[in-house]
Amino acid sequence: MSSSDKTNPPSNSCYHCGSFILPGDSYELVLGGEVRKFCCAGCMAVAQTIHGEGLEVFYARRAQSSDKPAAYLASNEIPESLAPYDDPSLLGRYTRPSGEEGHLETTLRLEKIRCAACVWLCEQHLRRIPGVKDVQINYVSQKVKAEFAPEQTSLARLLFEVERIGYEAWPFEPSLSIEKSKKERRQLLTRLGVAMLGMMQVMMYAWPSYVGNSDITVEYDLLLGWTSWVLTVPVMVYSAGPIFQAAWRSVMSFRQTHMLGMDVPIALALALAFSAGTINLFMGSGEGYFDSITMFVAFILAARYVELLARQDAQGGAEALAKQLPATCERVLHYPASEQVEIVPVVNCNPGEVLRVPPGDVVPADGVLIEHESALDESLLTGESKPVDKKVGDRLYAGTHNILNPLLMRIEAVGQATRIAGIASLLDQALQAKPLMVSLAEKWAGYFVGFLLVVAFLSSAIWWYVDPARAWTVLVSVLVASCPCALSLAVPTAMAAAQGAVTKLGLLIVRGHVLEGLVKATDLVLDKTGTLTIGQPELTEIRIVRSGFSREKVLGLAAAMEAGQKHPLALSLLRAAQAENISAHDLVEPISNQLGKGLSSGTYRLGSASWLGILQGSHDANAGQYGQVHLADDQGLIASFVSLDTPRAGLENLLSAAKTRKITVHLVSGDDPATVAWWAQAMGITVFQGGCSPEDKYHYIESLQQEGRFVWAIGDGINDAPLLARADVSVAVGAGAPLATAGADAILTSSSLSPLAKALLLADKTQLIIKENLIWALVYNLLAIPAAMMGWVNPWVAGIGMSLSSLAVTLNAWRLRKA
Repeated sequence: MSSSDKTNPPSNSCYHCGSFILPGDSYELVLGGEVRKFCCAGCMAVAQTIHGEGLEVFYARRAQSSDKPAAYLASNEIPESLAPYDDPSLLGRYTRPSGEEGHLETTLRLEKIRCAACVWLCEQHLRRIPGVKDVQINYVSQKVKAEFAPEQTSLARLLFEVERIGYEAWPFEPSLSIEKSKKERRQLLTRLGVAMLGMMQVMMYAWPSYVGNSDITVEYDLLLGWTSWVLTVPVMVYSAGPIFQAAWRSVMSFRQTHMLGMDVPIALALALAFSAGTINLFMGSGEGYFDSITMFVAFILAARYVELLARQDAQGGAEALAKQLPATCERVLHYPASEQVEIVPVVNCNPGEVLRVPPGDVVPADGVLIEHESALDESLLTGESKPVDKKVGDRLYAGTHNILNPLLMRIEAVGQATRIAGIASLLDQALQAKPLMVSLAEKWAGYFVGFLLVVAFLSSAIWWYVDPARAWTVLVSVLVASCPCALSLAVPTAMAAAQGAVTKLGLLIVRGHVLEGLVKATDLVLDKTGTLTIGQPELTEIRIVRSGFSREKVLGLAAAMEAGQKHPLALSLLRAAQAENISAHDLVEPISNQLGKGLSSGTYRLGSASWLGILQGSHDANAGQYGQVHLADDQGLIASFVSLDTPRAGLENLLSAAKTRKITVHLVSGDDPATVAWWAQAMGITVFQGGCSPEDKYHYIESLQQEGRFVWAIGDGINDAPLLARADVSVAVGAGAPLATAGADAILTSSSLSPLAKALLLADKTQLIIKENLIWALVYNLLAIPAAMMGWVNPWVAGIGMSLSSLAVTLNAWRLRKA
């Protein structure tokens, strides 16, 4: 028999979905040189599309589906239901600009994805559509991230092409993930409830056998046995259904992966125990095992429910924000003629419209404040705990809380174009790239499954010769007790919880190796402007050299001349005057701006030393200053204003944490060497280099790595692209960098560096918890497997032990949430 014959369904089954073909409903088509039968026109159209793309190998890899696609898919025309997605307003909602100019990026939610073959088919089919540049599918979250050229294809075409191969897709909205999470929890809780109910009833019926009550009649004992069997069936079919499905997929994909999933021994143990119990019930002798089965399923589902809660909680920032997004909002009807509002669904709002956000409400979309200043809580978005004052013209972001006053905003972005959607996309990207430790744990768990299957059957074979009555019990006990659930969960649960914790701090991990890398870091390379400092000078000193002039007078004159100016030094003078309640002096003459030199008004001049003809003394050449401006008149210098750039908040915490970890800190900047040296000395950094080009920074890190150093680099995400690209672990500082194109391993959305210091401590704690989990999993298996092989452990006891082992590592990892 050929391999193709092996994969073909029976002659009375649909070639595509495997459904039974009713008489008179058969459709036939020649595909691959053979006549194929279908149950409907939709299945025939899908199969024709798959073969036409040269993807017929899918039918040798896939898991069968009983869903029938719609007949309209036989046409190449996009249906009317999908056409609105190409409308500019919806396109702006569900897409965002990608890294390449002119290209768009979208995230779609997939349905009916059942196995790796489904993912493979969707990826291959979408990649072959003209205009599609890149496709990435996350099997766990069932999301597809696609980049496409809008002049060659469209969003509606992508959705239609997914339908054409038998699946469903729709544009992803962050708030929809909450509903999916609720549905997932609800389904698992329902399965757990059925298992718990079955366990309690079956245990009650098995109680006479526990206490050794010999008064029970044979007929009554038989009735209790069959009642237990009836109660066990829904537990096996419904509650344990996903376990059997996952095990079957793992077995079917073994030829490609050469590894078996941890559900394989569980499913095998359940199947063997149920089969043995059923046979014994028919024969009227031997154990029923139904109490062990129901208890085992109930305990393992309880452990998985806790694991699910931990995994969903670890999604952190984006999920927390999405939970806050309102379903409705107040839209201003005829702004600016009127401020009358109507309550509308947020999904019906479009860019350009004006919304009113009352105090206490959540901003529903990204936009610009156009009326009424207020203060907003952006802590979940940026990690900044203090309310942020917003003035007219400032940006507002979806998911933030309006605290102070009712405000009016003009929508600029909705849906996937919002910043929260960008954050969700980054978190998905982090989930797609597995950390090395997670990959190794999964790999060894897969090998361990094969090992324990050999051990289980070998133990059963030995007991078959020693005591045949106990062979089945030992087989089931070993399969259950040695299941590597704890080993498989030891690393990923800890990593997921830790990533969720740092996300809430304001550090978005884009690539999964960040926490592992922080533990290995030996050197920290910092940029200056935008990283060490925030590029916002503050007035630190006023040097008055002319008698008759007070601090209040010279600052008032400077503030009067700088009024309306936007230069950083001008702003530092204006902020200082405002902080000291010094009013600007009235100037008789108008102010004249000498570009690149300074300002003048009558006899007064304010500007650079060279323009004023002033010779600076050595004490004025303070290399660490951001800059100086001087006030003079026709008689000479009056006063000098010295401004210093502002260190970024949390810098001391970061440097202290690095010092504690014995990480060597380097300051590498493009600023002049004297300025870099001053800042290095001021911050206690002993290794520094100034006047560096981006290429110099790249080679600086390269030289450290050649010495065997593990380099952690922090930059602003744009000017420091080579620095971030070369480093082993890189962090882009500041939300000003485009989130999707920053190129860093992590993005710090907080204005403070404190989250990085906390991330260092959290990385150490994560490693400790991972080691604790692995040690616990190892000790448990070293104790449980020999005990089960010796016949000292019953299946239900083994089930409790395995479940408690999984629960222990999950709860231990959950402690990282509060870090």
